[in-house]
Amino acid sequence: MPKLSGPRPCTPVCRFFRCAKKALVFRRGQPWCRWANDVCDVANCAFATCVKRRLLPGGICGETVKRKTDEVGPEAIEAIKVSSRILKKLGEEEIVF
Repeated sequence: MPKLSGPRPCTPVCRFFRCAKKALVFRRGQPWCRWANDVCDVANCAFATCVKRRLLPGGICGETVKRKTDEVGPEAIEAIKVSSRILKKLGEEEIVF
């Protein structure tokens, strides 16, 4: 698998790229939009879609973006207040989700 160097723009050459108007053709090796009668610009096109649903705003390919996740431990979650009647039925002093 190739190493990702950072977010890259989506291109009409990508196998997952689709034009919702079905107006994309290739003229002299260049992607051409028959709808706008101009070169296909993924970043500014309202009809550009991705089969894998990875097209981000600004025409960025979501396949090239690395996710940032933070682990949240149980101490970061606050306890909620419920009536003493419910706590008595559950046999707990507090409920944490």
